[in-house]
Amino acid sequence: MTRTVLVVHHSGRPEAVQAAHEAVGALRAEGIRPLVEAEEPVDLTSVPDLAAVVVMGGDGTILRAAELAHGTCVPLLGFNLGHVGFLAESEREDITEACRRLATGDFDVEERRTVDVEVMTPDGAVRTGWALNEATVEKADRSRMVEVVVEVDGRPLSSFGCDGVVMATATGSTAHAFSAGGPVVWPDVDAMLLVPVSAHALFARPLVVGPTSRLAVEVLNRSDSPAVLTCDGRRQVDLPTGSRVEVRRSSVPVRLARLTHAPFADRLVSRFALPVTGWRGRGPHGALDHGTAEGGDT
Repeated sequence: MTRTVLVVHHSGRPEAVQAAHEAVGALRAEGIRPLVEAEEPVDLTSVPDLAAVVVMGGDGTILRAAELAHGTCVPLLGFNLGHVGFLAESEREDITEACRRLATGDFDVEERRTVDVEVMTPDGAVRTGWALNEATVEKADRSRMVEVVVEVDGRPLSSFGCDGVVMATATGSTAHAFSAGGPVVWPDVDAMLLVPVSAHALFARPLVVGPTSRLAVEVLNRSDSPAVLTCDGRRQVDLPTGSRVEVRRSSVPVRLARLTHAPFADRLVSRFALPVTGWRGRGPHGALDHGTAEGGDT
């Protein structure tokens, strides 16, 4: 049976559309059947012999593809056409070679941990969801704060007014949590983060907890504003006052195809264009590495 690869792209960006066309041609040349995602969501469980999902765009497009692939064993291969692109593996110019390696199985698979999310509202309704990057409780009224109490492992920790609270995975540490002042966590660290956003409190520091911990945020009845839960910037649930959101580690990972073994530190330097000129550390075999290029290249 001919293997199939789903191609997901940002249809509103001409560069992504052109890159998707190139990927389709490269996959066909390797004997792989390309399936291009239309506006309607694709049920990947109904696609026979699906080998991978190729994604053209920034991290937002990769998160959309992760939503499609969630619960399957299908790996995602992202091409960075965005601004930062921490989830992407390859660059635009690597399409042909990357498709060749997909066809031959010449790639590794990295599993990224996700979180399960449960929402309980005052009317007794319970809703469940998940996130690869983060689950964020945010104020629904821009002109007011939301009053919350945060909890770790079934114990209340603090209450405060804020713009929101980010509960993130290690993968999501370089996304919304980073923008809110949270730490960068290496993706192989089995941890979760809780990062308050613009909190009016003396103790409202970012927290890093272990893999068995359970995080929770309650929207207090005294809050001036209701809230909204957003998972990965895509899936939203309204949170009236009195609502509760619980986040814990999920057993269902997202699988990313990796073509290189570059350390995460190199990815940080590349994505943020960090200044490392003049570094004279030791290379992978213990020899001195005599200098690096300008502009953050290693």
